Amino acid sequence: MSRRHTRSSSRTRSIREVFQDPHPLLKASFIMAGIALFIMGTGILWVALTPIPALNSFDSRKVAQSTKLYDRTGKTVLYDLNHDVKRNVVPLADISPYLQQATISIEDSDFYKHGGISFTGIARSIYKDITQLSFAQGGSTITQQVVKNTILSGQKSITRKVQEWILAIKFEQRYTKEEILEFYFNVAPYGGTMYGAEVASRTFFGKSAKDLDIAEAAYMAAIPQLPTYYSPYGNNRASLDVRKNLVLKRMKELGYITDEQYQQAKDEVVVFSRQQNNTILAPHFVFYIEQYLENKYGSDVATQGLNVLTTIDADLQHQAETTVNQYALINEKKFNASNAALVAIDPKTGQILAMVGSRDYFDKNIDGNYNIALAERQPGSSFKPFVYAAALQKGYTPLTSVFDLPTQFSTTCSPSDNFNGTAPCYAPGNYDGKFRGPMTFTTALAQSINVPAVKAMYLTGIPNVLTLAKDMGISTLGKPSDYGLSLALGAAEVRLLDLVGAYGAFANDGKLNTPTGILRITDKTGKTLEEYKEDTKQVIAPEIAHGISSMLSNNQARQPEYPPVNPFTFPGYDVAAKTGTTNESRDAWTVGYTPSIAIGVWAGNNDNTPMVKEIAGYIVAPMWHEVMNFALNKYPNEVFPEPPAIADSAPAALRGIYTDGSSMHDILYWVNKNNPMGGGSSVGDAQYAYWEYPIGNWIAGGAQLAPTVQGGTSTPAVGIDGTDIGGQ
Repeated sequence: MSRRHTRSSSRTRSIREVFQDPHPLLKASFIMAGIALFIMGTGILWVALTPIPALNSFDSRKVAQSTKLYDRTGKTVLYDLNHDVKRNVVPLADISPYLQQATISIEDSDFYKHGGISFTGIARSIYKDITQLSFAQGGSTITQQVVKNTILSGQKSITRKVQEWILAIKFEQRYTKEEILEFYFNVAPYGGTMYGAEVASRTFFGKSAKDLDIAEAAYMAAIPQLPTYYSPYGNNRASLDVRKNLVLKRMKELGYITDEQYQQAKDEVVVFSRQQNNTILAPHFVFYIEQYLENKYGSDVATQGLNVLTTIDADLQHQAETTVNQYALINEKKFNASNAALVAIDPKTGQILAMVGSRDYFDKNIDGNYNIALAERQPGSSFKPFVYAAALQKGYTPLTSVFDLPTQFSTTCSPSDNFNGTAPCYAPGNYDGKFRGPMTFTTALAQSINVPAVKAMYLTGIPNVLTLAKDMGISTLGKPSDYGLSLALGAAEVRLLDLVGAYGAFANDGKLNTPTGILRITDKTGKTLEEYKEDTKQVIAPEIAHGISSMLSNNQARQPEYPPVNPFTFPGYDVAAKTGTTNESRDAWTVGYTPSIAIGVWAGNNDNTPMVKEIAGYIVAPMWHEVMNFALNKYPNEVFPEPPAIADSAPAALRGIYTDGSSMHDILYWVNKNNPMGGGSSVGDAQYAYWEYPIGNWIAGGAQLAPTVQGGTSTPAVGIDGTDIGGQ
């Protein structure tokens, strides 16, 4: 007994000593455990003391936390996202059963089974949050969404998500399922300033929410997940249609509707009412930014009280909107071009200074709410600068000589079949049906001649052109196998915003600044959530950018296609510009820049119907000229750096010479196409005979050979363009 007592006493002393003088690691563990318990206790206390508001308190809280968008000066409010907030509170009995079923089907199919949270949804959202490091996933039940839309802020964090789970359980303990559904349908965001199903139903369909049919209810249920993105008045109607069909599919799977009802609702053509006009400046830009905010800060961003300082220059925006509207109305009468769009960017920062997505955002006749600046359209010849830039990268020069003659490019057809453009043959022509003989890259680009551009594409290689264009910010391009040589003429799809941003890299010594619309965002307490930071990438060498700027600003090279005074000339200013017109005249573009600003415009019809056949220089260039002229008087007057000189030792064909005096050949005869500066030849290339064939016909028609000696020198002093080529 004595020994047992001794061992027990010894053990007691050991435990006491451990607590009196613990090991440092154990001490740290105690401290961490204490902190964790304190945080947990504080969180539980916060949740316990957090009041659950009554339905009639929603309006006052939402209005008090309104998110506002400002121009770049912070003095002009572009839009108050919660201005004139619209909400009609109605009982659940006044909500169509179809809308209730549709919403439950797509948002929370276990709504009547869970106690506020869905553990499978939580597991899925946690997995995605961890793998994507975003803490932005949903997994939210309808109850959680009510909590988010009535109690919590839009901040996304682990702490906030835990608060949401606990409050959802508390909400379920206090309210019935029917009351929670009623809350949901009175606070759910449906886009813009619309909150609640009743006001959304009246806005979208001109009827009460209790009168919605199945198809209309499916559309309504599809929207709250991303109300700006899925807005029927925005650019993503096709995505909304897909999600509506998903809602119908879930309703059928859950037994809410029959197969017959499903098919009938899926096939129903639902017409949305015209969007109402309200106080808003730069509407296309505003909703472009709102969608960004919604994606990052949540669908309730309008009520989070954020202050968003945007990049918009309010004066330039006003001038752009006025000019686009004025010329679009003129073009509709003259050229059957009912719509137009414009984007202006600061090349040195990528900041969007103006964005006009249509001639009138609220003009339903042209789908004016659709933002053409973000639409994918074929660029026509406005894509050619990327082809020539890739050629310069490969070693060709602005004075590289090629022949603009009828040429067959398909090796499955005969070289003599050089006027046959029917597949599988490919023999492109020019917009006026004429061919001009020998030209330099500069002249061909300035006059937008097609055959030289296709030859430049072949010499450079489709993969190289695609890589360069993608590096410069053209985000919509596919893989090389998706395209043929017609890519040189714009047989792809681009966005006006991306195209202007890419031209901005030419203006900025080859450095790309990705287009951005935000300078700073602060929350309701004044805390900065994000701020513009320079993110510049050198996407092409400065000398390549300088070469393209020189080619696009060479007014002499534009003649005789344009007179000396034309929409692209501004006396006293360095301005580079390029037009583009697509097949059947469905799109017309003009994009141009100075070192201080890049501006691009588009004209056409939203439904892709053709315009009157005319070159973009007459359809859209005057509109571009007027806005550029306004900008030149507002922004610094800077000059383009000089392009690099062309060495006298460069092959003659790279200095504008296409003959040795006794024979005349196209570029493949004079250089190795894969190493043009290294000399050699590409005789035997698959295209060689095809490019040589029309030259023989051209000579037989009376063409004269240029002299090999002029003014006592071994090479001509004057090239094809009439420009001095010695040492340039």
